[in-house]
Amino acid sequence: MNDFYLSIIIPAYKEEERIHIILEAIAKYEKTKNFKIETIVVADASPDKTVEKAKEFTDRLRSLAIIDNKVNKGKGGAVREGILASHGQYVLFADADNSTPIEQADKLLRYVDQYEVVIGSRYCADGRLAVPQSFVRIMGSRGLNAIIRLLAVSGIKDTQCGFKLFESKAAKAIFSRQTITGFSFDIEILAIAKKLGFKIKEAGIIWYDNPHSTVSPIKDGLRMVSDSWEVRKNILKGVYR
Repeated sequence: MNDFYLSIIIPAYKEEERIHIILEAIAKYEKTKNFKIETIVVADASPDKTVEKAKEFTDRLRSLAIIDNKVNKGKGGAVREGILASHGQYVLFADADNSTPIEQADKLLRYVDQYEVVIGSRYCADGRLAVPQSFVRIMGSRGLNAIIRLLAVSGIKDTQCGFKLFESKAAKAIFSRQTITGFSFDIEILAIAKKLGFKIKEAGIIWYDNPHSTVSPIKDGLRMVSDSWEVRKNILKGVYR
């Protein structure tokens, strides 16, 4: 039996200046809900004071756990660790900068009776970017997504939004099979979910761009293409059975 209705996993690396944003948002969100929420911050060998800043919210959140990794495992590895340690009936992972405001979890939770996996999407109905990107960025993003869909995850318009919700048993089944620990992990977990037969729903969210993002459109875009090919090979080899 699950101890919480919702677990929120926050991967954090060098988030000393921003971790308070989402933790404050969760504290406010909790006050509007009559269900129990578990918050898990996974500090991924962060060299700054991310852990110390997160600990300041111990008395402000109903349940806060902090996993302090001593070895960096990558964003995907940090999310995996948090999800496998979670106790909620449903598990959501979200970015530390609250780029998808946490209250939009309600938009995903409304579909949990029909779907085991519900992902926030900027590109489906009711989804949008709060500040539109340039034409070049839009075309680059669309082109990359087309390649990802062709190689690894067909039918998903937005694989990379860092706001995804899972039914607990589905989450454990998916993430226990995960092999990619970098930024491309979203592609693999969606491919695994499809391979295991879980139903996936894209729910429109509003996304706020983080001007301090360390993601490189070219470098990380090429990495996603490479990792998508690895996922494709894993599917063909039966790795995710």
